[in-house]
Amino acid sequence: MRLNVRKTYKLYIGGAFPRSESGRTYEVDGQNAALASRKDARDAVLAARAAFGKWSTATAYNRGQILYRAAEMLEARRSEFPAGEVDDAIDRLIWYAGWADKLAQVTGSANPVAAPYFNISSPEPSGVIAIAAPAGFLGLVNVIAPAIVSGNTCVVVTESAIEAITFAEVLATSDLPGGVVNILTGFAKEVAPWLASHDDVNGLDLTGVTDAELATELERQAADTLKRVIRPSTPKWTDDPGLGRMTAFLETKTVWHPKGV
Repeated sequence: MRLNVRKTYKLYIGGAFPRSESGRTYEVDGQNAALASRKDARDAVLAARAAFGKWSTATAYNRGQILYRAAEMLEARRSEFPAGEVDDAIDRLIWYAGWADKLAQVTGSANPVAAPYFNISSPEPSGVIAIAAPAGFLGLVNVIAPAIVSGNTCVVVTESAIEAITFAEVLATSDLPGGVVNILTGFAKEVAPWLASHDDVNGLDLTGVTDAELATELERQAADTLKRVIRPSTPKWTDDPGLGRMTAFLETKTVWHPKGV
């Protein structure tokens, strides 16, 4: 007889699976998971910033293909995820993959101006987005996919360590460049304040913060560095998500170009 090899669910930073630099763990459903620290959050932001240039300049078609590949890999490992959520998560990844090369057409515009110029507005990603993910696997997918489809990179804090890190293993085999998605397992109240006040984080998604006082404090900290912040109520994840989450962390670039010679 042999002993089973027990798994420790580690962090996902820069395409690798390190333990927390603090050496701490916590128990999730009888399994050990790494408990992220302030230093881990800083490392994740560095990884996300390093990946932003390549990911934001990738073609929209390429980003869509990678999200579709993630759906393929999730389909192949569906038995490792909650049965009641995995089908909807796969479908949602494919839905966002389809939007990758359509988002600019829908949100951009040619603006009418009373002058001999073309005036064209187009969306651009904001940068590094910090996300406090809601509990559960389907909610996790529904906050990550819309953040990255437009070219942003992200740092995600979640207590749902088993589903999150197993999903990270899916992303790691989906041609997604390392650092585009970084996952810190642990508690938002401990890690999120460092992300909210971090100078190199451009946006903050507080969907998973259920403590109203903590959410308000994170908003206050984010205001010091002029971050974009969304604080939506947790929706029913199987409903049509619309464009709100995709456009929440986009900037609009407007170009003027003369007509004629």
